[in-house]
Amino acid sequence: MTHDELRKLESARRKALREIARFLPGDSEAADALAILDELDDKELSGESFTDKPLELNEVRDSVPVQPHQCGLDIVLEMNIPQPWRERFLQASIGSTRLPEAPYAGDWEKFLRKWESEMAHLERHRALRADVDSSS
Repeated sequence: MTHDELRKLESARRKALREIARFLPGDSEAADALAILDELDDKELSGESFTDKPLELNEVRDSVPVQPHQCGLDIVLEMNIPQPWRERFLQASIGSTRLPEAPYAGDWEKFLRKWESEMAHLERHRALRADVDSSS
């Protein structure tokens, strides 16, 4: 997958995650965003989007080193963030302040916490959809 394709994929994921966040789990209005997220996950699982399986959240959290910067705040170097996580972080960080050479470690850690929360919210949507589908 090219960088441009990955950027587009993760941009679509970010947009769908923002959309689904507006709805309580089980709300039928979330169906379109849920379908997009399902399609993106299917691409990821089938290997269409990556040559290797992406790291799980805790693996990526543990693998990206935080380092001090002369400004007095900790940073993470983008080159140390494996794909697709780097692109996910960049998409979630559009408009955020950062140092010219690297993003703030606090923003990286906030992104990881938010991702965990977004995935839990998504799973609640999927679980309630599965309950509705199985009762039909």
